Amino acid sequence: MIYTIHFRLASDATFGRGDGVAGIVDREVEHDQYGLPYLRGRTLKGLLREEADNLLYALSAMEKNVAAWETVRDNLFGQGGSLAETTAVLRWGHAQLPEGLRQAVIQSLKGQDNPLGRQEVLHSLTALRRQTAVDPTGLPADGSLRTMRVILRQTPFVSVCTANKKLEHVEEGFLAAAVLGLRRAGTGRNRGRGLLADTDLCKESQSILQDAYNHFVQEAGL
Repeated sequence: MIYTIHFRLASDATFGRGDGVAGIVDREVEHDQYGLPYLRGRTLKGLLREEADNLLYALSAMEKNVAAWETVRDNLFGQGGSLAETTAVLRWGHAQLPEGLRQAVIQSLKGQDNPLGRQEVLHSLTALRRQTAVDPTGLPADGSLRTMRVILRQTPFVSVCTANKKLEHVEEGFLAAAVLGLRRAGTGRNRGRGLLADTDLCKESQSILQDAYNHFVQEAGL
């Protein structure tokens, strides 16, 4: 069974890869061989797992029985140190630009008359932002200037997730609730960056987000 998670950047975001380019940028975004930025599947999984944990905390605070939902969470996201029988039922793909757009860029790069390269593609989808720390006097702190590459707002992303079995309605509902809870991603997401919009969950190319979430609300007794 194929599920897809969709979102659009409502603000600039940095899906960091953990390093930079000497003399150019201190924090580079994750991008592929064609210069197309993406969010790693394991990172997306971690973000949704965090939202799932928040859901369980909220249900517990409302004195709901969370034991069954903990099982659902572990089925979807796996457990730490999982064995074969306790691994997640979902395989999380990278969140990339929509496939049609990706293929158009790739085919253009492979064209003989194409003057563009991967750097031009990367630069068309990103920009450099500079920031500095401020000392107690309000002046820029020495040596604190940092340059970060950001993916421009309005950029759409899609992650393809493959389930190794048919998900139950409660599993789809819990996943939908986690997707709806996902608000930000990337470096600095706790400082206002990486705002997400138009999040959606689809099964076999059909949106199930609202119906699945409604089922979760009913099952959770909310």
